[in-house]
Amino acid sequence: MKSICVIGGGKWGQNHIRTLFQMGNLGGIVESNPSRLKELLEQYPVEGFTTLDNALKKGFDGYTIAAPAPLHYNIAKELLSKGQNVLVEKPLTLSSEESFELVEIAEKNNSRLMVGHVLLFHPAIRKIKELIESGKIGKLNYIYSNRLNLGTVRTEENVFWSLAPHDVSILDYFVGKPALSIQASGQKFLQPSVYDSTLAQLTYPDNIHGHIFASWLHPFKEHRLVVVGSKGMLSFEDSSIDKNIVFYNKHVDFENGIPVIKTDPDEIIPYDKKMPLTEELTYFVDNLDKKIEVADGKSGYEVVKVLEVVQKLLDKSN
Repeated sequence: MKSICVIGGGKWGQNHIRTLFQMGNLGGIVESNPSRLKELLEQYPVEGFTTLDNALKKGFDGYTIAAPAPLHYNIAKELLSKGQNVLVEKPLTLSSEESFELVEIAEKNNSRLMVGHVLLFHPAIRKIKELIESGKIGKLNYIYSNRLNLGTVRTEENVFWSLAPHDVSILDYFVGKPALSIQASGQKFLQPSVYDSTLAQLTYPDNIHGHIFASWLHPFKEHRLVVVGSKGMLSFEDSSIDKNIVFYNKHVDFENGIPVIKTDPDEIIPYDKKMPLTEELTYFVDNLDKKIEVADGKSGYEVVKVLEVVQKLLDKSN
């Protein structure tokens, strides 16, 4: 049984701890706050450490980093440099330069580096990827993602950095390649230096396009994904109660040069409704001795690159 150590006992770290414990793979917890560590160890009877150095002496099979994002780079660099297998929560780091360095260190030391883009392990997202590759919707043309809600408003990062990493990772995953070019605009309402609403337009190879609309100043929660192809369309709303994938059997044909809309009955696509975090951590554990192909370090680096480009475009337009 593989033994995993979780670094960080905060809100998301606790999710890692609980899930790995339920899987039977939790070996240790690193938490710098002694009182918080004590609370966790009372609930999860595993080894606890207040420093990473002490945890390293135990020789765990892998580590997940659920510490605050500014700490990701230094922690991951230390682990990867020692040949350890690491899953880093998103974003991988706060700069593409640091992310690329981690990818290189992992390759040099034959370490597995994975990024916590958990929605790539959402069974609905995996199913949509399968439908795209099977030709269900024909040629992939266009993807849009809305990630909207009221709050949580951040003071240290804009809404794109906060919410959109998930969507960038999903678009890259569906297309299978990173974007070639990006355009972005945004608005600041609550704070003079923080964008509350952003719209990014991404152009991919093969004339595939996408847009990501992110806002934490919205009257209701909407996490909606729409995928448009030449033979049909798919939609998935993660914020809905039923969380259905709907196939819209609709497309446009040209008859004698005239566009004609073809419509057949819609179809609800079945899929296994499992917990994405469990699927993600299971994948990490199962691939410690193999190759990380989904949410690997390079894909995490590509996401950070997009975050940086959008930030520069927003700053330039200000």
